[in-house]
Amino acid sequence: MPGRPRRWLFRVALAAAALLRPEQLARPLAARPAPRPPSQAPGSLKCFLGALKMEMTEVTGVSLKRGSLAVEDNDRVAPAEEAKRQKISDHCLTKSKDELERVSPPSAVNVPEPPEAVSAREGTKNSDEQLEEEEEEEEDGLSEEGEEEEEAESFADMMKHGLTELDVGITKFVSSHQGFSGILKERYSDFVVHEIGKDGQISQLNDLSVPVDEEDPSEDIFTVLTAEEKQRLEELQLFKNKETSVAIEVVEDTKEKRTVIHQAIKSLFPGLETKTEDREGKKYIVAYHAAGKKALANPRKHSWPKSRGSYCHFVLYKENKDTMDAINVLSKYLRVKPNIFSYMGTKDKRAITVQEIAVLKITAQRLAHLNKCLMNFKLGNFSYQKNPLKLGELQGNHFTVVLRNITGTDEQVEQAMNSLKEIGFINYYGMQRFGTTAVPTYQVGRAILQNSWNEVMDLILKPRSGAEKGYLVKCREEWAKTKDPAAALRKLPVKRCVEGQLLRGLSKYGMKNIVSAFGIIPRNNRLMYIHSYQSYVWNNMVSKRIEDYGLRPVPGDLVLKGATATYIDEEDVDNYSIHDVVMPLPGFDVIYPKHKISEAYREMLTADNLDIDNMRHKIRDYSLSGAYRKIIIRPQNVSWEVVAYDDPKIPLFNTDVDNLEGKPPPVFASEGKYRALKMDFSLPPSTYATMAIREVLKMDTSIKKQTQLNTTWLR
Repeated sequence: MPGRPRRWLFRVALAAAALLRPEQLARPLAARPAPRPPSQAPGSLKCFLGALKMEMTEVTGVSLKRGSLAVEDNDRVAPAEEAKRQKISDHCLTKSKDELERVSPPSAVNVPEPPEAVSAREGTKNSDEQLEEEEEEEEDGLSEEGEEEEEAESFADMMKHGLTELDVGITKFVSSHQGFSGILKERYSDFVVHEIGKDGQISQLNDLSVPVDEEDPSEDIFTVLTAEEKQRLEELQLFKNKETSVAIEVVEDTKEKRTVIHQAIKSLFPGLETKTEDREGKKYIVAYHAAGKKALANPRKHSWPKSRGSYCHFVLYKENKDTMDAINVLSKYLRVKPNIFSYMGTKDKRAITVQEIAVLKITAQRLAHLNKCLMNFKLGNFSYQKNPLKLGELQGNHFTVVLRNITGTDEQVEQAMNSLKEIGFINYYGMQRFGTTAVPTYQVGRAILQNSWNEVMDLILKPRSGAEKGYLVKCREEWAKTKDPAAALRKLPVKRCVEGQLLRGLSKYGMKNIVSAFGIIPRNNRLMYIHSYQSYVWNNMVSKRIEDYGLRPVPGDLVLKGATATYIDEEDVDNYSIHDVVMPLPGFDVIYPKHKISEAYREMLTADNLDIDNMRHKIRDYSLSGAYRKIIIRPQNVSWEVVAYDDPKIPLFNTDVDNLEGKPPPVFASEGKYRALKMDFSLPPSTYATMAIREVLKMDTSIKKQTQLNTTWLR
């Protein structure tokens, strides 16, 4: 609808009075002061809500779009080997979807989710998860006007009940510069992520050529079959009907034509075999299943040359698509299952991302053909290799980020970026780690660790304030009224959400066996809750550590030597810097600092009715071994420039595809209507880019903090 973007900007402008002044947040190592009343609050909410659109290193974030809050992830995987050696924890966050659009209203800070998350994640979305998304899309078929009005009101409610940084222990800054505002991801092309591979090289798309292979079939395989024949073959391949075979008449009967048809069917429809038959004097190619349903998941061994590596590795460039969605799209077009793809980390949606992918026994020729079919995707840099990729093998990510319409002076920008380069930022877990509703995920995690299963059930299912889909509200109301899981489940058109899975479990196992009922929820989702609690404790303890001891190592701090954490002694303290110091996530296999922060850990867990000396749980999955995490991260390869521009729609740098097409880089005038800060930096896995940008801007990354002074602007 043409009026929507304008209405959005108008709403954002109305919210300008709700902003905190950057300088209020600029005091180093001090909790931030109370907000000013609305009458005194200066500034531009447009700038800050956009600035909140941050996205992060293994970047995850919250994006504010048409009044809805979505959690996104961009690389959530800590390197498996390093995670094992240094015990850096890996956790996962769930993601919600927003629509594809090149220019969208300013979104909230994209807070990254720890890539650590992904070691728990075992591959791509399964078919159940994909089906759930499809069901949700069908369920959301509202008229645009009604949807906008409903979402806007829900969003305002959610902001009223959401979390602030203070709620999750994010209270300190390390630098003394004065903060300023800017819009992050006004366009998703303002945020570009290039994966850093296990060899330390930045993945770039710079070659679209296909490796020469004499055993590849001809290009005719893509055109020899009609659309109707492809449809019938796909239905046969996916067992969508009761047919056991499909016969295709060979109109121009030559050996060459029959060969191409055989090759086309076997290449385009994995799992099908072919044979030639004579029927009433005519030649037919008959396609049939060779090995039942397993053939679809396991490409035929005999159809792949022995001299060629089993995996085709390629660089995937994608715009406004997260890794999971991209894999599902590729799977659909290739007619294979998603689990034959592998990758080193997941990337966020609202960005341009470039990463390496490997796929089992799909030729580079077929993959390159997708470049003609798909928008906002580009595949290249093909090679055949023996092994797949593994989650966590990446060394990090390189970011190119544009903050538009910045308010800071050149001097402020210089101070902020030099501080980021030389000191770094506090390695906090970002806001999306803790959920976006009135019931934070860490509260559920705490109840699990306490073995308080009735509370776990109540926290997940009880009515809550904030934005939710209408059917979830009705489900919760039914649960509160009847405590009947079957009745509440009937209110859910989508049964695979966490609430639906728990209700199915309660229907199956009964109210007296909540543990088994909760176990129906996928393991990664269950572990997300307890990892969130660990992150909550870690954030609070790191803030206290910095408040008590500042930015220098002290005796009793912990550092890693190989895989082992050791204490800093008095005589060794000068041999270390703050960048060496780690803090533990609570668990049964970690040690705690030998100073008063150790007692702070004990007090915090005791207050939560947990025993720091016994973090083993009677259910093995919920036993926390703990992990170590550096408290300060210093980005690498940091560079920046301030550029002037007049048109907010023009891109301010070239993408990989622009360079492939020979597009000249943008030329900037010495003066312009607006100023933008273009930043480049690299971060290791398990760190949040939004926390780096928070340090530069000196802004609270929670959306609630920016809207709490005036939540009526969306109504």
